Amino acid sequence: MNHRTIGIGLCLVASLALPCHAGPQGDAARGEAKAAVCASCHGPGGNSVDPQFPILAGQVPGYTARQLAAFKSGARSDPVMAPMAAALSEQDMADLDAYYSDQSQDALFVSEDEVAMAKRGERLYRGGYRPFQIAPCMGCHGPAGHGIPPRFPRVSGQYAGYLEKQLLEFKSGSRESEVMNPIAFKLSHAQIRELSLYLSALH
Repeated sequence: MNHRTIGIGLCLVASLALPCHAGPQGDAARGEAKAAVCASCHGPGGNSVDPQFPILAGQVPGYTARQLAAFKSGARSDPVMAPMAAALSEQDMADLDAYYSDQSQDALFVSEDEVAMAKRGERLYRGGYRPFQIAPCMGCHGPAGHGIPPRFPRVSGQYAGYLEKQLLEFKSGSRESEVMNPIAFKLSHAQIRELSLYLSALH
């Protein structure tokens, strides 16, 4: 079994592990009204202007609702998001998900000094890392990084600092994912930085 097969296998296993329950249908118009309180951190239309907060615009359908549910249940920990999600109903989450997935994402760019690092990140994203049997990231997140709904999120066009923080949390185990923990654990801090820079500029 080659490294690409391993990566595809992980994606299929994770997808099959999804619950069969389908939540309520989201309404983007209702979601827009409910997103007003989110704009202070995530920006108008989900395009955050602060790199510490993720861009939600253009996220794959279903992923934002899943993350909000994880914050509410405590499966995912964050001191800011936990109390925000606590007040949300399942319908609220579906509406916010529908709204943000329907928005257009603003383009981000890397500086000239970061281009070489981003190119090394591209090789990792598209080719994996054979010495540690790490499969290409695009096997789950797609060639353009646009994700596969609802399990695998859009990772392109996201702030590099935010992506780096999430990968480091997967690496340490402070954020749990059956797919991402074993992958991030094998990556060096330099590789994580390079990958994050590449994804930030990918559209």
